[in-house]
Amino acid sequence: MSRSTTCVRFIFICIFIALLFPVSLGAQTQNFPEGSATGTTGINAQRQATRIPFVNFEIREPQSNQEVAFSIQLLILLTVLSLAPSLLILTTSFLRISIVMDFIKRALSLQQVPPTQVLNGIAFFLTLFIMWPTFTQIYTNSFSPFAEGTMNIETAYQEAEKPVRMFMYRQMANDTSSIALFMSMAKLEKPRTLADVPTRVLVPAFILHELTVAFKIGILLYLPFIIVDMVVASILMSMGMIMLPPVQISMPFKLILFILVDGWGLLTTQLFQSFL
Repeated sequence: MSRSTTCVRFIFICIFIALLFPVSLGAQTQNFPEGSATGTTGINAQRQATRIPFVNFEIREPQSNQEVAFSIQLLILLTVLSLAPSLLILTTSFLRISIVMDFIKRALSLQQVPPTQVLNGIAFFLTLFIMWPTFTQIYTNSFSPFAEGTMNIETAYQEAEKPVRMFMYRQMANDTSSIALFMSMAKLEKPRTLADVPTRVLVPAFILHELTVAFKIGILLYLPFIIVDMVVASILMSMGMIMLPPVQISMPFKLILFILVDGWGLLTTQLFQSFL
């Protein structure tokens, strides 16, 4: 059993014991330390021991069309929230970076190092670094006015959508074949400007483009390491060491080559420049 699972079970046991056997003390209040926020804490002395609180969720027939619309909106909102991580992954630079990181791990013949969580963490923070201007525009033009009450939710959504659409379109500016493909599949007319491309077409076109670019970068990363594997395998064959795995011998040489050329720095720099 992992340590995290044990901690979660311990927390649930403590909460359950606290609900069953609350501390039976009189109503007391205690001031917070000097310098902290003002407030008091109190204990309800009227609450009976071994009394579990009841949580009620009421389900009834809707009284008007507005209540039906609200229920549908709530369902859609919960669906969007559940898909939010996927949307952030597929509409930002995270997709390309994560695939390239996995390619470099496989090209170096590494199995467990670095772990997948570490590679995803690197891809996440590189995505924040690359997407920071876009996120800043979303906060300035959409979230901040909406939080201040000067903009409704429809306008805030449109303003938040514009920087993301512009980022995706800039990546496909030199190769619009993906947009043309999905426009033809949707049986839409040829777009004249970016505004004529619906978001439902732009997002899958961007995903397809990012997959293509990531695989092209992966091929270029594989080539020098394949040469190292071929040279090591040829040397082992000429020496008659057929039973010795070539990957086990070539991996240290590939790591040395990768470190000598400052592989992580070059990889990060080229990934960053590929989004400019």
